[in-house]
Amino acid sequence: MSLSPELRSWLLVGSDPSVRYRVLRELLDRPEHDAEVRAARQEIGVHGWAAEILGHQLPDGQWVTPGNSRRDLYRPKYSATNWSLIVLGDLGADRSDPRVARGAELFLERFGDPADDAFGGEGSEVCITGNAVRTMARLGYSDDPRVERATRWLVSAQKPDGGWHCWPSETGTLAAWEALAAFAALPPRHRTPEVRHAIDRGLEFFLERRLLREGDGSKYAPWYRLHYPNHYYYDALVGLDFATALGRGSDPRLSEALEWLESKRLASGRWPLEALQPDVAPDDDYLDHQRTPYYPLGLEFVGRPSRWITASALIVLRRAGRA
Repeated sequence: MSLSPELRSWLLVGSDPSVRYRVLRELLDRPEHDAEVRAARQEIGVHGWAAEILGHQLPDGQWVTPGNSRRDLYRPKYSATNWSLIVLGDLGADRSDPRVARGAELFLERFGDPADDAFGGEGSEVCITGNAVRTMARLGYSDDPRVERATRWLVSAQKPDGGWHCWPSETGTLAAWEALAAFAALPPRHRTPEVRHAIDRGLEFFLERRLLREGDGSKYAPWYRLHYPNHYYYDALVGLDFATALGRGSDPRLSEALEWLESKRLASGRWPLEALQPDVAPDDDYLDHQRTPYYPLGLEFVGRPSRWITASALIVLRRAGRA
């Protein structure tokens, strides 16, 4: 992909190693053995955002909350172990770093016990399980039997209409995007026929709704804003990312969402970070039901151009043939 000299310099010079790695690999087509790619990869966890997150890890492998229960890995939102691992997986960290492996294996030990049914059993929940499968795949645990079991459960949790829902429901919702994002993160060899069928049905669910509209068709404003990290919240860039990663970049039903993304581009060629999650509409009472405190996590400044979102947007547009 051709980038303007200014944009290329902004994304690569003085940038976070996780951004540099993505740009070199997914925009500039550099091979894994390329010297700059290897240098960026080796810096992830040593410098930058991933290093800062790992620097806050407790000696027992957890973040923020010590303790021996699953709950201690999840609370407080959005800074405890579960959330830290999600972001580390996005940033390109993996189990080759002993600190990452310690946190991931602690998560799998507490959530992945088959007798407990919280990760791939009747006690599972789509948002948590989908995020965990996606994260563990990115961290290098796709072969783990607990991750494979949870992947099968995500397939079984698909609704008759092709979607998923994080709450009891007969129908899916665009907000329950985590299963498709998990399937997109799995190496192709781990996409069984059942997973591929679920992907096809799930993509149809999202594409029929143009990634943007459901219910009465009115706009839900937070879905039209750019965020990172996303945690378990949806926006149109989230949908574009997994839809194009799963090979649907040329589907004409993406046009509205792609045009929305292009409209967000600044005159400089960059995209801004518009809000941190949780970002909900004023009449949405979801946050009123939170039982514990939550702490928004930001890697960049709201209202300013974002290297992470700019890289994500350019990758999506390239997959869609609109670079």
